[in-house]
Amino acid sequence: MACNLTKGRGIPCRNLIGGVKFVYFAQFDEVSSITTVASEVTDIEMGTNDIYRYSIRRGNASVTETITGSTENGTVVYAPSLNLKLTGLSKEDQNELKLIAQNRVIVFVQLNQVLSANDHNVILCLGATNGLDLNTGTNQSGAAFADLNGYEWTFEGQEFAPMQTVADYTTTPFDNTAFTIGSIVTS
Repeated sequence: MACNLTKGRGIPCRNLIGGVKFVYFAQFDEVSSITTVASEVTDIEMGTNDIYRYSIRRGNASVTETITGSTENGTVVYAPSLNLKLTGLSKEDQNELKLIAQNRVIVFVQLNQVLSANDHNVILCLGATNGLDLNTGTNQSGAAFADLNGYEWTFEGQEFAPMQTVADYTTTPFDNTAFTIGSIVTS
């Protein structure tokens, strides 16, 4: 049978940390291919197209993947989801976020979690096959001084495989020799 189990799992060390550090957006139709081997993204082909980095305040983003199976149909679907809160409303952000909402995107999420081998952050790839869509959200300014002034959005997708971890980088994210991308746009 092709679905044989291959290993067990122990309890990891108590050195894990939650949260999101950065979110990177790539336009789905500008990514030529993403190659994965054993649930790891080993190659990204985008030519000269850019990836757009969004800095996230601590505690303002989370990643969830919901697994839905059907015993009757013999199917399993993975639904990656990114909940993102961006502080501050501006006309520039309104224009850019409108473009994000109108596109299908592939999202790379740089977690606070660190790979123990080299002290780099773990990066996840969401929507590698079908992309993610902005399906719900609010743009708001709360009533009290301490309330959110900004954006709260949820991106969702449906994939045939779980989200993948991006192969570790050398110095900066996405500097892997196998990756062909333009640049990482930060502002």
